[in-house]
Amino acid sequence: MSHLVQTSGSNTLAKVLTITANGILLSIPEGDFFLNYKDYPWFRNAPINQVFDVEMEGDYAVRWNALDVDLEIESILHPERYPMIMNNK
Repeated sequence: MSHLVQTSGSNTLAKVLTITANGILLSIPEGDFFLNYKDYPWFRNAPINQVFDVEMEGDYAVRWNALDVDLEIESILHPERYPMIMNNK
């Protein structure tokens, strides 16, 4: 589950602020969100440089190209509406 940590300013960039033992802190224009590894397993064992390499995908999603992960902003704001399904390739 995502948790709103604080509201950020009006920037238009996505940015990983920190990586912890439990998840990552992601900053997007809507605010700062903690994405825990239980709900966002793609980041748990990913190389640090790939986790920090995040970008906005238009106004509605964030993308980690090297990890092949896309998250809609709406799914971060309201995770209860979007059960996560991991596609193992």
